[in-house]
Amino acid sequence: MDYSQYEDYGFERASAFNLSTGYEERSYQTHWHSYGEILLVGPGKTNIFMVNRETYELVEGDFLLIWPMEMHAIIDADRKESLVIQFSNAFMNSLFDLQRIMHFYRNLHVLCIQAHPELVSRLRSIADSMREIFLSAGPDRELRCCMLLMEFMLTLDRHREEFAPELRNGQTYSYTDTVMRRMIMVTDHIKNNLTADDLSQGAMARMAGISKDYFSRIFRNVTGMNYSKWLNMIRLEKATELLADREKTLTEIAMLSGFQSISSFNRVFHAEKGMAPGEYRALRM
Repeated sequence: MDYSQYEDYGFERASAFNLSTGYEERSYQTHWHSYGEILLVGPGKTNIFMVNRETYELVEGDFLLIWPMEMHAIIDADRKESLVIQFSNAFMNSLFDLQRIMHFYRNLHVLCIQAHPELVSRLRSIADSMREIFLSAGPDRELRCCMLLMEFMLTLDRHREEFAPELRNGQTYSYTDTVMRRMIMVTDHIKNNLTADDLSQGAMARMAGISKDYFSRIFRNVTGMNYSKWLNMIRLEKATELLADREKTLTEIAMLSGFQSISSFNRVFHAEKGMAPGEYRALRM
């Protein structure tokens, strides 16, 4: 499989899931795309990767998590027996629980086999099942692999207490189906109306029919971040998608993503990505 084709795989048009292995190239330049990747490191003396501004040196059996829209590069790695699982951002956003997991773990990029042997062993078993099913080329392989992808994410989420305090709030939570449906309604409304006049936390709490304080508490428990941070992340996701359209100016992209000014857009974008939107766009050329 040609590596450039792998990096530009058209999930929006073709699929929710892809899997590949057996690469000869030891490195690949900094890039980003709208789909996410899960990389299972294979045998080899050197496995160095970069995600956003962090460099990771991994060993066989480790997992590298690359969430949609994140800058990443392969610095130097033995990839002949590594496994790359790719998943559509649209698929992840189709279910609120998957959105919740993805946002909660968005700052987690490495699952180390030495630090988390039980979790990584379980995830390795799921990944191996994905490989077997996908490479068998059966007529229902995408559906079955997506089901396993959901199992992968749920298994990760069940082990959240193992990770650093900054990735969790330390609380358990249990809400009624009615409350969760209201939260899904609100998040869907936000994603479909990023240019609305009032997307304040108070307005969204009223839409959900609950108090602002209760809304804030639920939102943080479910997504792993406060409302303001989450809203900026959703706006950035929209902006990074629009950056692929070279006909649109940066100012247009900022406005269509719900930012109130180009300066606000630049500030939030740089804080998250470590570079200006124009630089980020140039890397996609």
